[in-house]
Amino acid sequence: MNFQRKPSPTRQDAAFWAITVDEHMERLHATPQGLAQREAEKRLQRFGANRLNGKKKTGPWRLFLAQFKSSIILILLFATGLSFFLHDRIDAVIISIIVLISGILGFWQEQSAADAVDKLLALVRVKVTVLRDNRILETWPDELVPGDVVVLKAGDVIPADCLLLAADHLFIDEAMLSGESYPVEKSPGTVAADAPLGKRNNALWMGTHVQSGEAKALVVATGPRTEFGKLSERIRRKAPETDFERGIRHFGYLLMEVTLILVILIFAVNVYLHKPVIDSFLFALALAVGLTPQLLPAVISINLAHGAKRMAEEKVIVKQLTSIENFGSMNVLCSDKTGTLTEGIVHVKGALDAAGNPSDKVSRYAYLNSCFETGFANPIDEAVRGALAFDVGHYRKLAEVPYDFYRKRLSVLVSDSGTEVLITKGALANVLAACTQVENGDGTLADIEEVRESIQQHYEAFSAQGLRTLGVAYKPLAEKRENVKEEEKDMLFLGFLTLFDPPKANCAQTIRQLGQLGVTLKIITGDNRWVAETVSRELGLDGAKILTGPEIAQMSGNALINLMPEINVFAEVEPNQKERIILALKQAGFVVGYMGDGINDVSALHAADVGISVDSAADVAKETAQIVLLEKNLDVLLQGVKEGRITFANTLKYVFMATSANFGNMFSMAGASLILPFLPLLPKQILLTNLLTDFPEMTIASDRVDSDMVAQPRRWNIRFIKKFMVTFGFVSSIFDYMTFGLLLWLQVPLEQFRTGWFLESVISAALIIFVVRSKKPVFKSRPGNYLTITTWMIVGLTLALPYLPLAPLIGFQPLPLPTLGMLGVIVLSYMITAEAAKRLFYRGTQL
Repeated sequence: MNFQRKPSPTRQDAAFWAITVDEHMERLHATPQGLAQREAEKRLQRFGANRLNGKKKTGPWRLFLAQFKSSIILILLFATGLSFFLHDRIDAVIISIIVLISGILGFWQEQSAADAVDKLLALVRVKVTVLRDNRILETWPDELVPGDVVVLKAGDVIPADCLLLAADHLFIDEAMLSGESYPVEKSPGTVAADAPLGKRNNALWMGTHVQSGEAKALVVATGPRTEFGKLSERIRRKAPETDFERGIRHFGYLLMEVTLILVILIFAVNVYLHKPVIDSFLFALALAVGLTPQLLPAVISINLAHGAKRMAEEKVIVKQLTSIENFGSMNVLCSDKTGTLTEGIVHVKGALDAAGNPSDKVSRYAYLNSCFETGFANPIDEAVRGALAFDVGHYRKLAEVPYDFYRKRLSVLVSDSGTEVLITKGALANVLAACTQVENGDGTLADIEEVRESIQQHYEAFSAQGLRTLGVAYKPLAEKRENVKEEEKDMLFLGFLTLFDPPKANCAQTIRQLGQLGVTLKIITGDNRWVAETVSRELGLDGAKILTGPEIAQMSGNALINLMPEINVFAEVEPNQKERIILALKQAGFVVGYMGDGINDVSALHAADVGISVDSAADVAKETAQIVLLEKNLDVLLQGVKEGRITFANTLKYVFMATSANFGNMFSMAGASLILPFLPLLPKQILLTNLLTDFPEMTIASDRVDSDMVAQPRRWNIRFIKKFMVTFGFVSSIFDYMTFGLLLWLQVPLEQFRTGWFLESVISAALIIFVVRSKKPVFKSRPGNYLTITTWMIVGLTLALPYLPLAPLIGFQPLPLPTLGMLGVIVLSYMITAEAAKRLFYRGTQL
């Protein structure tokens, strides 16, 4: 296959739905049997990966340069370069080296975090079925190229813009592009070039998904050339900001405002006091670096990546790192019961006629319906095929009307020795709606209305036992019809198929544990209220209030929101009502997680604060969710919630550190520079202070977290952080000024003054980690090993610095032992006072 010409983008991409399949095949040099693998690889080089630009991974060099994109860092480097030519070249080199080391440290940590996350995401990537070399194989969606032939089934995400080659009862959910909630039926053919999006019934769009049916389609546009790609280019819309991201942004604004005011003031006053302009400018910029939470992005990335790795060990894969915080903040979890709260293995209880007696004919017809079903795999048909056994060798399948979430029934047309029979199985109410008569156990017929009340009584009795009840009906046909779907009327009701899915043995205990963590479980199910009530009672949710789908349909938005806190079970819920329930819960003030794995769960997964799916879910559900469980088990989810809270708690620890000793030291230094006739620290010494205190904070992701920080959901609280910053910054400043006073009283030389202040500043900022990392007293909360080791290593290195050969280059001078001892007393006093302040602070303040 020789592909020399690139297809015309004007005709192919702009109105491919108006061109015949044969013309597309010719222009794309494609065949219905698919491309050759080698040709597909060539086209991949020509057209590029089938992904949108927004998903392109940041390269190592871009990530490295991003460490220096802060305007303050750039100004500092510019000023350093200026001083290199006008002032002290050694100082300029030292400052540049310190900034470079800091950048390398941030790059290494972020790159490691990104690599770890990529490996985790690879575990839950979805694949697409494609024809290559006339063979069916699976490949990654981003490897698709124009000319590929893809095979689609219910639950698949459409991987590119495609033209239909063949379709079997294909319905596509195009809500993400059209806004229409009802799926669109698709069929091969051609459509007018000016047809609106909703009328292009022969075209499939990237990002939409198959609601039901099967199809084979030709890929005609990939990546940014798709309709969704063009839309993304036009609007450049970012994903909605999470509560976690909003909290980080507000915290950054808080420190930047204080930093900007302080730096401008310090520089202006130092110049006014006739101190050297370059020194004053570098000093002000170095202070800005010390005050700015420049390490915050790296620490957050490390914390989230480390949390994602720990969660992966608990069989929880995080696709979107910022969702970890929402996972930890979640206080309501909505879930279907099947497979999550129950065993997920459906068992057939019985096949009964309309009078409730065992029926061989109901068994046989239910088996035939399930045996010939090919729409998509589901546990009910698997259970029927496993529990019942009949010889179907003389039966022949003629047609099928696949199950969909609006008809709620599945019909199969079979031929039995020349006799054609349409067999329907599905939700009882929907099957009854297609029936006009009932066949009794003795073969006699009766009007459906005569026995409708009796059927309902049987249904309620089965449901009260926790059984799921389906209806089975049939209709003899004289000959094969063109549109079998239209024959789902005037049918004969045959009987009931009852099934059960027992609750998991430890599920009730897990639900109690979730409640102890502050997470309320709310069950959303399509089952009737009697089944839902029975199962909820077995799960320990005695007395749970139940709200049904029909009742929800009659409610106003405000009425539904007001009911949310007291309703724990939603029964008989339609697929489109799940999203409404989730949105009502969010409007009621809850942080909502939704756990779903089906095609009809997509809108609810998207609406929830954190969408949770499982590895065995439909592709579209797995793609939509931010978190994917490798096991459909609440125990796995329970561990994930704990890990999410641990990650958030460790992120907050960095915030507390940045707003306690670090911030206090820089603030004190700024004030001292206005009083002292010299700069309390040189710019290079300030940057070295900042670098050394960064090292212990890099290990905060591995720190232990107290149980009280995991016990309840927590969210960003900027007011709390402001109060924390003022309280502990004030305590830090008291001892900073005590250090200034001591060194002035001792009348030490200028180099020793700066050395003493440097030692006190770095050591106090390092050791205060042990105080602010926990609400408990220091001796009652054991820190992580890495945090302990790195902190004491920094303390040791700081004490050794004045005695190293490079000390004169940095401007340090060894201190007399009595001076070191007095500084040690100040640091110890600071730790004791900070511990006492912590007890008072938390006594009147809740995080």
